[in-house]
Amino acid sequence: MKRFVSGESRSQATLFPELLDDFVSEDNPVRAIEAFVEALDLRQLGFKGVDPHATGRPAYHPAVLLKIYLYGYLNRVQSSRRLEREAQRNVELMWLTERLAPDFKTIADFRKHNGKAIRATCRDFVVLCRRLGLFSQAIVAIDGSKFKAVNNRDRNFTFAKMKRRAEEIEKSIEHYLRQFDSADRGVPAVTEAQTAQLKEKIAALTEEVQQLQAIEIQRTQAPDQQISLTDPDARSMTTRGTGVVGYNVQTAVDNRHHLIIAHEVTNVGSDRSQLSRMANQARDASGIKDLTVVADRGYFKGEEILECHKAGITTYLPKPKTSSSQAKGMFPREAFLFIPESNGYRCPAGERLIWRFKTVEKGQTLHCYWSSACPTCTMKGQCTTGTYRRIKRWEHEDVLESVQSRLDQKPEMMRLRRQTVEHPFGTLKAWMGATHFLTKSLKNVSTEMSLHVLAYNMKRVMKILGTKGLIQAMRA
Repeated sequence: MKRFVSGESRSQATLFPELLDDFVSEDNPVRAIEAFVEALDLRQLGFKGVDPHATGRPAYHPAVLLKIYLYGYLNRVQSSRRLEREAQRNVELMWLTERLAPDFKTIADFRKHNGKAIRATCRDFVVLCRRLGLFSQAIVAIDGSKFKAVNNRDRNFTFAKMKRRAEEIEKSIEHYLRQFDSADRGVPAVTEAQTAQLKEKIAALTEEVQQLQAIEIQRTQAPDQQISLTDPDARSMTTRGTGVVGYNVQTAVDNRHHLIIAHEVTNVGSDRSQLSRMANQARDASGIKDLTVVADRGYFKGEEILECHKAGITTYLPKPKTSSSQAKGMFPREAFLFIPESNGYRCPAGERLIWRFKTVEKGQTLHCYWSSACPTCTMKGQCTTGTYRRIKRWEHEDVLESVQSRLDQKPEMMRLRRQTVEHPFGTLKAWMGATHFLTKSLKNVSTEMSLHVLAYNMKRVMKILGTKGLIQAMRA
């Protein structure tokens, strides 16, 4: 072929480098994996098989299998069967494992049986980042995202799904029975073959009803009234658009380098009870005592914010707008100004709401205020439909007011949150592909997520320091 770049003949003799080491450049990421694993104390981290048995077939050292997984997750190869093939044909992986090629069952069992140690290894790399001074910035963004589990949506059952499916089956059976009636009246359009098909469909629906009845018994016995058949720990969660059956992954990301300081996998769809736990994990991992945390309105919960305040963690997050009065065009609660000196409120009409009594609702101590002028107020139609406009104040309301005051002074913190924490989630989901998690149960999914986070953090640090810089830091 003229005027094109030509390749060499396949029968041409080729002299490859004599050493496998010559295939791997000095700044190849596999050298960073090698240095990191060799610097780990696998026995202290809890890896099984560090001390070999005196009898039986020799096993692979845990370091070899850990290197395979780190290489796989750095290069978007998470399946144990694909890792088995890569170990047999990939020159970089041959160099990393010294030409060892474990079978897929050995690779999969290593991840399954060393979950706790793998999660500890992920935390150990965060400690390394801390020693390198990569967490010098004191701002951490916290957010959660839904990741799909192995469990299909049709294999997950909630009360609403069971009710909807039962109604669909009932309508289908009624439809088929009407067709039977047409056959009994001798309608020519309904043949014997069609009658046999109708009987099969009704029998299948009757069998499905029996299966649903058995599932309903299991569902009612579950703590959250929900059951998943493929992955028992996966839960149905609401997302933008359609729901997803999976897990809620919480992360704390530093705003300077976008490194994931702390993470946790939960099967609770809401973020409302996650703030203080993730903030404390981020503070312990980063070593920053005066930590500043920013989150979205989904984390707003008085008790969680109070816990952060007691721990000395400064929080920035907006309050959700759930007032039904404001939706109707009435004065929102924020229109009433609290006066600490007199322990009362001033309403938009200029009247004073005085303290009336103290009560406890849902474990919170609340103080109730209202004004005697409400029945004759000219602005009552814009304020309340009842006799009085009652304002309830939590005993720690001043903590929530300080959060709102800080956010009013620095509204750019919410933009900082989006720029910081959305990037890692988008990157991880792109690496995972459409299926997201490959393993089942909360314990195994947490291990899989730790491998993703470790690979993400390693790639980020190699981008920041360079591969040689990271190797030197780990060997030091």
